[in-house]
This record gives sequence, C-alpha cells and structure tokens, in this order.
Amino acid sequence: MDDKSKKKPLWGGRFAEGMDPLMVRFGASLPFDRQLYQEDIEVNIAWAHALRGIGIISEDELKDIENGLDRVRDEIESGSFDWDIKFEDVHTAIEARLTEFIGDAARKLHTGRSRNDQVATDFRLFVMKAIDGLSMEIRELQSAIIETARENMDIIMPGYTHLQRAQPVRFSHYIMALFWMLERDLGRLIGCRKRADSMPLGSGALAGSAFPVDREALADELGFSAVSDNSIDAVSDRDFATETAAALSILIAHLSRYAEDFIIWSSAEFGFIELPDAFSTGSSMMPQKKNPDSLELVRGRTGRVFGDLIALLTFQKGLPLTYQKDMQEDKEPLFDAIGALSDCLEIFAGVLDGLKLNPDRMAEMGDEIFATDLADYLTRKGMPFREAHHVVGELVLHAEISGGKLSGLSLETYRKHSGLFEEDLFSLFDAAHSADLRAITGGTAKEAVEKQITAAEELL
Repeated sequence: MDDKSKKKPLWGGRFAEGMDPLMVRFGASLPFDRQLYQEDIEVNIAWAHALRGIGIISEDELKDIENGLDRVRDEIESGSFDWDIKFEDVHTAIEARLTEFIGDAARKLHTGRSRNDQVATDFRLFVMKAIDGLSMEIRELQSAIIETARENMDIIMPGYTHLQRAQPVRFSHYIMALFWMLERDLGRLIGCRKRADSMPLGSGALAGSAFPVDREALADELGFSAVSDNSIDAVSDRDFATETAAALSILIAHLSRYAEDFIIWSSAEFGFIELPDAFSTGSSMMPQKKNPDSLELVRGRTGRVFGDLIALLTFQKGLPLTYQKDMQEDKEPLFDAIGALSDCLEIFAGVLDGLKLNPDRMAEMGDEIFATDLADYLTRKGMPFREAHHVVGELVLHAEISGGKLSGLSLETYRKHSGLFEEDLFSLFDAAHSADLRAITGGTAKEAVEKQITAAEELL
C-alpha cells in the first residue's frame, strides 16, 4: 500500500507511518459522536478560560479560541462543516478546524487534558441535557394522562388479570396507573442525572492534570454541581450511561405494556377503543384495515432499548482500568435509547390526545365479573371469605351449566347455596356500584380516582 494513502492523526508523532485506511474507518467514532459537538465546544471554551486563568494562553489567544469555536459551531449548524472520517472523533475534527481558523492558539488548547477526560465530560453533559429533555416529555405525557382520566371519569370497563375479565374498574383508574409508572421512571432518571452531575474534566488521561486549573470554576461554568474525586474513576466510569439505559429500559417496558393493551383493545374482537388516524396506518392489500402501527413500533423498539442496555453492560464487563478503546462503544447504544424513548413518549401523548373510547363495548362485561362482590356480600353478613368464595364459585358453575347468567338466577337458587342471600343481592350487578364500593385510597371508586388525580396534578 502506498504510504501516501496513510495519514498521520494529531497524535501521530510517535509513529513512523500512518494508519491503514481500514483502521481509520474501523476506529472512527465520528459518524456517531459528532452528536456531542455542542458539548465539546462548551467544554473547549471552558477549558480555554481555565488555561487563561493559569497563564498558559493570553487574553488575545482566548478571544481567538472563542471566536474560532463560534465559527466552527456556525459551520456545523449550517451543515457546511466537513465531517471527514480521517479526524477519527468529534474532538479531533473540531480541534483541526479550529487550528485552520486560528493557528497556534488552537494548538495550545489541549494543554493539560486528554481526550479521556474530555469525552467523559462531553458525554456527561449530553446525558444530563437528554434527561432534562426526556423529563419534560414525561411530564407532557403525564398531563395528557390526567386530561384523559378527567374526561372519561364515568366510563367503566372490565379490568383484567391473566387477560381474563376480573372486576369492573374505571377507565380513568386504568390510565392513571401509567401516570404513577411514569412518576417512578422520572424519579429514576432524576437519580441518574444526579449521579452524572460530577465533572471529570481535569482528570487527564488517568492521573490528573499537571497544570493547576481551577476545577471548581470549570464545573461551575459548565453547569456541574461537583467535580470528580478520583481521576482514575472519572475517566473509566460509565455508570451514568449504563444506569440511564437501565432506567430507559424500565420506562419503555411500561409503555410497551400499555401499547399491548391498546393494540388488543383496538381490535374488532374487543372494540374498546379506536386509535386516531394520525397514529395508524393502512394495508397495501386490504382496504378496510386500520393498523395500530404506532403502538406496535413502541412495542418493537422496546427490544432495541433492552439491547442497548445489554450492549453497555457487556462491553464493560471485562475492562481493566482505566480507559480502553472498547469504551468508544458507549455512545451509540445510549444515543439510540434516548432517541427511541423521546419518540415513544411523543407517540403515546399523540395517541392519547386522539383516542376514542367505546363505552358501550366496555360495558359488555358479563355477570361473572361481579362474583367477587357476591362473595364480599356474604362476608359482610358474617360468612368467612374462603367459604363465601366457594359458595359463589358453585353459583358461577351452576349458571354456566344452565346456560344462564348470575343475575338471571332466582333468589330461591341463591338461597339454596346460602340462606344469607336476600333480594338486595341483585343490586350488586351494576358496574358503577361495584367500582364505587372500592373507595379506599388507591381504589377505583370515583371518589378515590378523583383524589389520585388531584395528587397527580399537585406533582405536576
């Protein structure tokens, strides 16, 4: 191979010849880590201020660096920046372009730092901002949930266990469960952000910088609340990325479970809901189809996000301290997970905004769903619950064998199974009444649901 085709990188002084083009392509992170350009420019400016503070660069050089980085940012955001893969990563690409703009001042900028602490700082800043953005999207979805719950307070539907009809519940109660799931998800992300909020800059390659930069001032300028305590830990740690991916995995699992319910409920067999046209698709062959593709993709992307977490865990499992090139594999999975969750949260909010409920179909829940109320009726009259459970089970079997309904059985039939039954038992076959019996905090009674919605609104 012609040596002229092998170009030396910025760190190439120790090498007799340049890298093989295959190695350039194989080792480059630029195609994906260029998403960090904003954070890298912020870190460069802050580091330039720190170098000025210890006299490494002059005031004029500082101004040149700041102006040059502004020009680099403008090029990137206008789309004219040349993301040539020969530059390996976002840090090198920006530094090379800055050098073209201002010369020697740019060559001083990397004094006292390494790409190890630089990338760790960039990445933490990116994750903190991403969590802030996702937190806002979670709040927006929670607001949509509250609005949906308030608008549909009086709609009663069958609740399910094992995908079998269980007991009547308010649809509002059902959808509010997602609010509380999201509240826990938000708490996990806030915790992730708190632990990401420690600045590695100044840690150097692994041993700390030999230049007495003011790390606390750096942290304050960049928006960190603390600086890292150990330079080895600072450059080798990717806990913040891994636990963010874990929190996002739990979050998307919650969305996936609701997506599954909505997909089933939108089928003709259930007919409980109709999804908005804007979040549905059709069939290339069958004109009548209205497919819940938006929610199917939420369900499908869940596997991708789980895979992102596994990728992050796996590449770290055998790494010695401190920095290894394997750690370049940290960004793509987390970028992917963050992007997927941002889309899925917006999709869910859009689906809820245009969701149509079919209360009549929801009301077709069958008499068996009131079996627990019948058992509770006997229990309130003094019968032990296990005995009451057995008695009502026999009545359910009797209705099935006779081809009738529980509400259609005569009082005489009920009394053959227990003398505690009276005429008032038939008032139990009412879904709203059943729901409102559960007025305990956290229950599905109207009073209890209104209470939890008010608590949710106070959180927002």
